[in-house]
Amino acid sequence: MKTKVLLLAVFMSLTTVLVAQPDEKREGKSRQGSNPEMRMDEKRGYENALDLTDAQKEAFKQSMLAMQKQLQPIRNQLGEARAHQKTLTTAEKPDMNAINRNIEKMGSLQTEMAKIQVKHHLEMRAQLTDEQRLKFDRFEHLKRNGNGPEGMKQRGDYSMR
Repeated sequence: MKTKVLLLAVFMSLTTVLVAQPDEKREGKSRQGSNPEMRMDEKRGYENALDLTDAQKEAFKQSMLAMQKQLQPIRNQLGEARAHQKTLTTAEKPDMNAINRNIEKMGSLQTEMAKIQVKHHLEMRAQLTDEQRLKFDRFEHLKRNGNGPEGMKQRGDYSMR
């Protein structure tokens, strides 16, 4: 009887230890997506694979910075709209008209972000040689499928999250 209780206690403690371990795949992806330095390392992977000239690297850097400056206020507005949506939907008497207006506002902000991102993508693509363009297109296809150098980013270039 004591042996069974001891074995049960050991088994439960091992189970607890295993369950408490972080999921490395999920943890790595969430940290990777939120860490700007890691995203920059991934962008350098593209630079190396595309064999960019110094002028192209600088142009990409400037274009990325300009795009981020454009997106930041929109992302802020989207975050505010999401927070407002929680307020609207958790009210004691939800106002469906206000909820629907807010949903439309969020959709409009997401559309605006997507347009800016696609414009940036096409501007970057236009600066490449034919060979670089083929590689760039392949990377973009792989990235959307979660297999590219950046893996499955939680906020890919075209993600609306």
